[in-house]
Amino acid sequence: MTTTRPAHAVVLGASMAGTLAAHVLARHAGTVTVVERDDLPEEPRHRKGVPQGRHAHLLWSNGARLIEELLPGTTDRLLAAGARRLGFPEDLVTLTGQGWQHRFPATQFALLASRPLLDLTVRQAALSRENITVLPRTEAVELTGDAGRVTGVVVREVDSGRQTSLEADLVIDATGRGSRLKQWLAALGVPALEEDVVDAGVAYATRFFQAPPGATTHFPAVNIAADDSVREPGRFGVVYPIEGGRWIVTLSCTRGARLPSTEEEFLPFARDLRHPVIADLLRDAEPLSPLYGSRSAANRRLYPERLDQWPDGLLVLGDSLTAFNPIYGHGMSSAARCAVTLDRELARGSTPSHRIQKAIGAAVDDPWILAASKDIDYVNCRVDATDPRLVGVDTEQRLRFADAITAASIRVPEASEIVTDVMSLNAPQSELGSNRFLLAMRTGERHPELTAPPFSTDELAVVNLDASVLAPAAVRSSPAA
Repeated sequence: MTTTRPAHAVVLGASMAGTLAAHVLARHAGTVTVVERDDLPEEPRHRKGVPQGRHAHLLWSNGARLIEELLPGTTDRLLAAGARRLGFPEDLVTLTGQGWQHRFPATQFALLASRPLLDLTVRQAALSRENITVLPRTEAVELTGDAGRVTGVVVREVDSGRQTSLEADLVIDATGRGSRLKQWLAALGVPALEEDVVDAGVAYATRFFQAPPGATTHFPAVNIAADDSVREPGRFGVVYPIEGGRWIVTLSCTRGARLPSTEEEFLPFARDLRHPVIADLLRDAEPLSPLYGSRSAANRRLYPERLDQWPDGLLVLGDSLTAFNPIYGHGMSSAARCAVTLDRELARGSTPSHRIQKAIGAAVDDPWILAASKDIDYVNCRVDATDPRLVGVDTEQRLRFADAITAASIRVPEASEIVTDVMSLNAPQSELGSNRFLLAMRTGERHPELTAPPFSTDELAVVNLDASVLAPAAVRSSPAA
């Protein structure tokens, strides 16, 4: 891309990454066309193009802040629609691989809502500019141009089959996990992209429940993680309070474990997790949905920045570039990081696409390594990667240090704050090796080990759970201040 202000830009895909990219492009291009295979609903409704959309999602504070910079008022609109703002770790009851997390005072936050509400709220604001045109029920067929420069894209109307060639100074692939970028590039004569894949075989099963009265607005999220010290397939569960007075409950497992496939199997799976608290919470909750399942959750990263020559006029971002295991909640924040990076690079003026793509790759590196390095430790994980942080000679040492990090973060406030900053993408992953963090691990005040879920007595009363089944030291009279 060699012009300061492209006359026309095309964005392929209208999920979170595509809509944010389109909004940014509208600041720098004359006109922007968004090509989307699905209809885009005017209400928070699931659509086929977001296959993970029925499962639990959270928007970490880093992503929320970046989206707020691009689209002021987004957080208020989400909260007005019923989304929850939870402080971390204070508003989370979580069993990590190393034990129960103390509910230290919140240092970061996350927004919890259904994925359709998150997407709709962002999309309505992002695509409202007059120079943005949306082509629904339309899909990309192929790129036009050659290995040196992309000049546009051929699109096809899904219903009629009619094809049209759209000329563009810049094309962005944000079509997600199903992207055909590798085939499109091969047709242009571009060498194959290097790719890393870390696939723990994660599968998800989700149901929505009506939460008990009072168990949404001031009730914590609940997370039961796998015991990563046991060499067997991982099993997980989360309960997130979301809009509409509902709980979204997602159960998951890694390759080798059997995920519930029927409604009758849902609660028994939850009860067989490392702690049965999720099943206890759901005992009297009213189911509002059938069971939804999916299995496309591998971590996958392409490396276009490693090519000696990248076609000018083409960029790739979002899940088309780097897809994550959704359990870590980094996908939407990564989309926001890509958009902010795109905005910054375009503001520089005449910038080669290769340089912009390299900057986008750097923006997703932290969420990539956080997700991939965690999943690689699960039994039966399939790894096809060249990233030395994943397959280097010190990989085992890195994994054991990760266990020590978790063990410190659940009991040492100073360590917890740093880990929360990193997990919410507000601090770089390298901070976990800093002198500040190492000092916190060694000398920080270590709180007693918790032996049961750290609910307050008021929280237990709301959900009608008996405090006598919990260790007395684990029951707090009120949340931490």
